[in-house]
Amino acid sequence: MASIKVGVVTARWNSEITQKLEEGAISYLESCEGVEIYAALVPGAVEVPLACQAFLDAGCDGVVALGAVIRGETSHYDYVCNSVTDGITRLMLDYKKPIGFGILTTENEEQAIARTGSAEHMNKGEEAAQVVMEMIGLVGEIPATMKTAKMLAAQPAPKAAAKAKAPKAAKAAKKAPAKAKKAAKKAKK
Repeated sequence: MASIKVGVVTARWNSEITQKLEEGAISYLESCEGVEIYAALVPGAVEVPLACQAFLDAGCDGVVALGAVIRGETSHYDYVCNSVTDGITRLMLDYKKPIGFGILTTENEEQAIARTGSAEHMNKGEEAAQVVMEMIGLVGEIPATMKTAKMLAAQPAPKAAAKAKAPKAAKAAKKAPAKAKKAAKKAKK
C-alpha cells in the first residue's frame, strides 16, 4: 500500500495552545496506518496558508492547519481570520486536496484552551487531522465511483437482456410439445 503524506502546519503565536493542537493532530495521524507526517512551524496564523501550499507543492496528499486567533481590542482579529480562511479555502480548491482547518477563532483564551482537549471539547487539532484523513479517502473514492458508474451505464442492463431472451424461450417452449407429438406419431408408424 502506498503511504499517505500529510503535512502539519502549526502557528507559534499562542504556542501554549497551538502546541496542544499539534500534539492532538500528530497523535491521531500516528495512529493511522501508512501515514508519513511532515511538520512545520510558522510565526502566526497568517503564514499558515503559505506553508500549507509548500507542503502541497512538495507532494503531500493533505495538510492539517493549526493556529489560535483570539479576539483582541482591535479589528486585527477579523482581518487575520478572513485571511487564513480565504487562503486555506483557495488552496483546497486550487490543489483539489484537503486541508483540515484547525485554526481556532475564539473570543478569549479560555475558549481556546477548552478546545485543546477539555472535558467539554475534543482536541481541535485531532479533529482537523481526522478530517484530512477522511477527505483524502473521499476525494480518492469519488472519481473511482464515477468511473464505475459510467462503465456500468455503458453495459446493457441484465433485465433488458433477460427480457429479450424470454420471448424466444417462450416460443421454444410452445414448440416443444408439438415436436414431441410429431416424434411420438413417427415412433408409432
